[in-house]
Amino acid sequence: MGGVPCLRVFRCHAQQSRRCLQSKGALDSSLCLVKDSDGTVLLPVLRSCLSQLDLQSFRTTLASDSACELVWSQSPLQSKKERGRSRCNKLEKILQQMLESCGERWTEEQRGDLPHSFQRHGDLVLLGDNCFTLPLWKKMDNQLWCAVARGLGAKRLAKMSRISRDGFRSPEVTMLLGEHSWVQHVDNGIRYEFDVTRCMFSAGNITEKLRVAGFDCRGETVVDLYAGIGYFTLPYLVHAKASHVHACEWNPDAVEALQKNLEANRVSDCCTIHRGDNRQLKLRDVADRVNLGLIPSSEDGWLVACRLLKRTTGGILHIHQNVTSPSQNTAANDGTQRDSGKKADMEVWQAWADDTANHIASLLRDLSGALWTTAIQHIEHVKSYAPHVHHVVLDLECRPS
Repeated sequence: MGGVPCLRVFRCHAQQSRRCLQSKGALDSSLCLVKDSDGTVLLPVLRSCLSQLDLQSFRTTLASDSACELVWSQSPLQSKKERGRSRCNKLEKILQQMLESCGERWTEEQRGDLPHSFQRHGDLVLLGDNCFTLPLWKKMDNQLWCAVARGLGAKRLAKMSRISRDGFRSPEVTMLLGEHSWVQHVDNGIRYEFDVTRCMFSAGNITEKLRVAGFDCRGETVVDLYAGIGYFTLPYLVHAKASHVHACEWNPDAVEALQKNLEANRVSDCCTIHRGDNRQLKLRDVADRVNLGLIPSSEDGWLVACRLLKRTTGGILHIHQNVTSPSQNTAANDGTQRDSGKKADMEVWQAWADDTANHIASLLRDLSGALWTTAIQHIEHVKSYAPHVHHVVLDLECRPS
């Protein structure tokens, strides 16, 4: 059969379906997904994996009888490289024409100073700090930013320089074009609104947000110790159906966004916001589950999390951590050595998880005066944070003996 095999799902299920395909090694990641006018999305599937696809299991995973079917797209799907190249070519052409109209010559140095990646939040594009650094661009000022917005298909532009060391991980962002800096981002059917000049949004955590969305938290009380704008608070409420979430956050700008997001997603009645340092939290003995979503380490919150667990039944801690693996002298193109490196990483993650489980058991024993058992349920790899540094999450079950 001709064309490209694709899984057709509704847009609200697109991210969860893409994660399922990725976990089975069936997603053709070289091709772009296609949004159809009927509200569905086509996710490209590798031909070699077609025989392994079980559509009924997909429908069960999505908890929906809605559209989930295998189709063959007769229209050519654009590759991700082609899309990126097309976008860069358009921007380059616009800027070259602008410079030449001002009597300037287009050079390779200018081409190398263009953005190679950026974040898109609705009609706002957020540039990194490694572009438009040449003195020439400063002379263009607003003319430049209007041209860049046109080339990237945006109405507003902003540029990030670094993450502030103010304790809130506030971004240092300058608005370049546009009247306001509030944006909207939709992940897995959840709407997040925030001010890009005051709050961070980590797109790299999408797999963990999808995993949380798949939990069954009906009847549970959850505490999110590092709530931010609601990265995990909202999936717990909207999709995992937690009865109540206590959301702790000390950045007042993030609290403002969190309040908006709870209202926008119609779950504000199920959430209590605790402003300030979570180490001063008065809550005790309330949680079936505690989320510790802070990297590079959430260790400052471990004692607080232990206090929060229900004394009679215990609960589950989801502990985030950046774990460093030893450097490997391996050739990048050697599959055997890559597998060896992955195995070494997993051994390091397991060792960290074992140490953490023992530490948590000790904290619980000291707090309660009784023995507790801690059991590693799962170790989730979220993303590579830096060379040899991996963001992982430990699901740790804690029960009184």
